[in-house]
Amino acid sequence: MRTLSTTPKKDGFRMPGEFEEHDGCFMIWPERPDNWRLGAKPAQKTFAKVAKAISEFENMTVLASPEQYSNARNMLDSDIRVVEMVNNDSWVRDCGPTFVTDGEVVRGVDWEFNAWGGLVDGLYFPWDKDDQIAEKVCELERKDRYRTNGFVLEGGSIHVDGEGTCIVTAECLLSQGRNPELSKLSIEGNLKEYLNLEKVIWIDNGIYNDETNGHVDNICCFVKPGEVLLAWTDDKDDPQYEISKSAYDILTNSVDAKGRKLKVHKMYTPSPILITKEESDGVDAVDGTLPREEGDRLAASYVNFYIANGGIVFPMFNDPNDEKARKLLEELFEGRKVVGIYAREILLGGGNIHCITQQLPKARK
Repeated sequence: MRTLSTTPKKDGFRMPGEFEEHDGCFMIWPERPDNWRLGAKPAQKTFAKVAKAISEFENMTVLASPEQYSNARNMLDSDIRVVEMVNNDSWVRDCGPTFVTDGEVVRGVDWEFNAWGGLVDGLYFPWDKDDQIAEKVCELERKDRYRTNGFVLEGGSIHVDGEGTCIVTAECLLSQGRNPELSKLSIEGNLKEYLNLEKVIWIDNGIYNDETNGHVDNICCFVKPGEVLLAWTDDKDDPQYEISKSAYDILTNSVDAKGRKLKVHKMYTPSPILITKEESDGVDAVDGTLPREEGDRLAASYVNFYIANGGIVFPMFNDPNDEKARKLLEELFEGRKVVGIYAREILLGGGNIHCITQQLPKARK
């Protein structure tokens, strides 16, 4: 593995859309008791179900700490690869490499990672092991990498169409805990260099009460070039309404890098999901980690799904809108099998199915 001094744009590499064919998927096994309740045992069962669902469509690799390797190996199907790798927590979408390709070769972009805000408003400390994940995954897959020393970004804060367009939220990318010394224009310039973009569309905010400072992957995503899904509610008394309405207005008045006006599909959110006392009591209280308090609203959204080769794995919440989400995904991804996983345990940890996965694009050599 080489660490390159150029950029993907200079080398003719681009980030593909998640709906494009790829070689496989990565996850990190959860374990930390100050984020996952009851020693992460309920979350591990859900992660195993997600891994099994994805493995029906493509290669699945789970990264586990030395302490959890045997447990993960025992809980996961034999056709799922388990690799020992130290980590701070289980959000590989954010700390793992963002892969780029020129159509023949795949490389990794290794963003600097600081746990969603560093010492300003980050979610845990330390985060040094997670900041090494991208490099180690590139080494494991024998992919050269680009390292963005001095530029902080997470994979869940970007969503691309594979044809030069990216959607981000200002709430996240302009937050003080990431790159406070950089202007909006400078941040956009870095995105264009490392993802090979022509157009960056900025919406204002992410899902209400999202502890990542509003990652875009929880509110909006491309389903194909020119078409996006947007988390939505009709309830004007819900704080989410104004957030989604603002995003809708921006997106429907935007054109992508190819000059297409975006088509926006509304995906209704579940009813507000609140942390119960039992769930709160099951999480260890540790200084430096965001507490899970009874009554806190969780950032629930169906938009946080995974696109597999031939399949869609989406979160369910035992809500009437579960089936509406399934039907919409079946319409938008015709020909792919849509699989639902009850995802409350992942949501309690601060994310969802998309957050715990990362794709490895297809390479011809």
